[in-house]
This record gives sequence, C-alpha cells and structure tokens, in this order.
Amino acid sequence: MPVIVYFLITDQFKFAAALFLLAGVSDAIDGFIAKQWNMRSELGAYLDPLADKALLTSVYVALTFKGYLPVWLTVFVVSRDFLIIGGVVLAWIVGRPVEMAPLMISKANTTAQIALAGIVLAGAALEFDFGGFVGLVIVLTGALTILSAIAYTAAWLKHMSDMNGNEG
Repeated sequence: MPVIVYFLITDQFKFAAALFLLAGVSDAIDGFIAKQWNMRSELGAYLDPLADKALLTSVYVALTFKGYLPVWLTVFVVSRDFLIIGGVVLAWIVGRPVEMAPLMISKANTTAQIALAGIVLAGAALEFDFGGFVGLVIVLTGALTILSAIAYTAAWLKHMSDMNGNEG
C-alpha cells in the first residue's frame, strides 16, 4: 500500500496501476484458497476487509490529491469506512460483537470502488481519457457508497436493539 501511494504521488502511474492490479489478484487468490480449502478464520474475517479498505482508502485519497477523483467521493468513501469500523468497535465495547459478513450492497459498492480506482489508474498510466464514462462510474460509486452506509447503519441498529442477543 505505501509503495502504491508513493508511485501515485510521484506520478509513476504505470507502476501504481501494476501494483494495484497485483494486489487485487493476490487478494482474489488468497480468498479463493481460504474458501476452497476451508482455511477461513475469524481473524482473517476482520483483517482481510480492513486491508482491502486501507488500500482503497489510500488510493482514493492519493487520486483525489492528484485531482483524478472528486473530494466529495473520497469523503463519502472514507466516512463510510469509519462509520462501519466505529460501529464494530462500539458493538464490541458494549459486549455485542458484530459478525463480519458483508452485505450484498457492500459487495456491489466494493466492486464499484475497485473498478473506479482501476479505471482511473489505467487512464492515468496509459494517458487515456475515458471521458464521461469515468463521471458515470464516479456517480454510481458515490450512490452505492451512500446506500451501503445506510444498509450497514440499519443492520447495526437492528443488531444493537435486539436486547436478547438474538440475531433474528
């Protein structure tokens, strides 16, 4: 992650794009191995999404700093992640730990965030202007980020309001 950010802020977009792609492929392979050979763990259920979010957040902040992404989108992305992490921590503190299971809207959101970062990085690396397409993906990503935050907030409130500790 720090190397990708370094390449981004020093305008070495080809290296940044290549490492971003490598990080994505290695994460997919890791996930496949964990599922295929039943090597999932509770620690991995927490660390994997945190690592993914740390990478995406860093890339979004760097791309925003360089003028490739709008500030409002990065504020939404970072705020959503802090909202989720804060909710998980607060639930744990009050003795109501939350099971780490991504919602479908969250999977769509993450896919859109990764796609947008990949498209922007590819455009910068190849010096190619995707024109209005990037704008559409930015709006889609922003909408999915907001919907995901709302869905997680609703799920968290439901989880926290269940006084008996039941999840149903």
